[in-house]
Amino acid sequence: MGIIALGINHKTAPVAVREKVSFDPAIMPDVLKHVLETLLPVTEVSILSTCNRTEIYCCYTDEQVSPVFADTSSDNTTTIQTRDQTVIKDAAAETAQALLAWLSHHHSMDEQILQDSSYIHHNIDAVQHMMRVASGLDSLVLGEPQILGQFKSAFAVSQQAGTAGSNLGRLFRQTFSVAKEVRTNTAIGQNPVSVAFAAVSMAKHIFTDFSDSTALLIGAGETIDLVAKHLKDAGIKQIIVANRTLARAQRLAEQFHAEAVLLEDIAQVLPRADIVISSTASPLPILGKGTVERALKKRRHAPMFMVDIAVPRDIEEEVGDLNDVFLYTVDDLKGIIEENMKSRQDAALQAEQLIVSGVERFMRELRSLDVVSSVTALRGHVESIRDECLIKAQKQLAKGDDPAKVLQTFAHVYTNKMLHNPTKKMRQAGAEGRLEVVDWVQELFQISADTNNSSHENKEKN
Repeated sequence: MGIIALGINHKTAPVAVREKVSFDPAIMPDVLKHVLETLLPVTEVSILSTCNRTEIYCCYTDEQVSPVFADTSSDNTTTIQTRDQTVIKDAAAETAQALLAWLSHHHSMDEQILQDSSYIHHNIDAVQHMMRVASGLDSLVLGEPQILGQFKSAFAVSQQAGTAGSNLGRLFRQTFSVAKEVRTNTAIGQNPVSVAFAAVSMAKHIFTDFSDSTALLIGAGETIDLVAKHLKDAGIKQIIVANRTLARAQRLAEQFHAEAVLLEDIAQVLPRADIVISSTASPLPILGKGTVERALKKRRHAPMFMVDIAVPRDIEEEVGDLNDVFLYTVDDLKGIIEENMKSRQDAALQAEQLIVSGVERFMRELRSLDVVSSVTALRGHVESIRDECLIKAQKQLAKGDDPAKVLQTFAHVYTNKMLHNPTKKMRQAGAEGRLEVVDWVQELFQISADTNNSSHENKEKN
């Protein structure tokens, strides 16, 4: 069995390429089944498709295969060959090339573009790559936690589709275990590294319980959208969105069951706000000291936490001089983000060590399974020879042959059949100078050349 991880991500391809190879979650089960139907070497497959990456994980047979796949999307089955039409002897490279050809054909993309934008990992490197991805070490934002959930969803879909068997199942479960270990034993995901997340994290230092807090978000762009998501995740119940255009504020508010108001209505809603986070493109301040002073009086000087992410600033600098106001700017957040990024990078080094240990554990388990299958095959082979010889012996006994001679013949034939191929291979290995084969035989059967010679000499004396 071989393992392949083939992918395209934010490091290797622009969004214009990534969006073309993304998969619709609604049809993912059909896509997974199509891979198994058209790529004969592939025995198990799972696909991870996010905004930043599309990756295909599969197990394949080690037997030599033809670098082709059957296109069964139409009534007439056709054969689609790889770009250079050459036969690749290496099963791993061959399967990877066929997988790339399938991806190109499925998305109607030029295969050379995909080849230039993609990466392929095999076996132990594929295992390590999957563990790094699931742990957030390969993400656009180092240590981001969402990728592990996406990883689990991808595996669940492939399980439901029946395309993930025992081998991928074992690999995914070990990957989840390592990712959890990384999250638990390092600080890889504990510190905020985005402006939006940093702003919400700072608010937690002022308001330990968000359930009774109200947030006023000024603006309706991407940053405010992300802030709203983080606030919701933190448990805040009330959000007010203020924007110059009411329609845009309403669109954002609808996503979070929030209230939408115009910028000119800020003075009316400000007394209700415990948290104010602002990010607009206004050239002039939107919130002045006088407006905030009046709001504080109505709040009976209950503290207000404010973060001004905008450049130029939305909140007058003098607001920070007011008692009961905690005002931070984007520069304050950048310092936190840089420090936290350094912390994450330090944690990433620890995470890499945990991943190396996880890969070693998985490969040991894989090797032990290979040994079990080899032992099973060996026992089956020995028992097959035994049964063959036993049937002949039983027939001789049924004919009335001397039992002693039958047993002697059985032992002689069985011994010769058992040792014929091993003896032949040992002689061949000795002639080729591969003496380690002889050493392995001696270790396996706990014999030595001296012991064997002594036994043979004693037999001749007797």
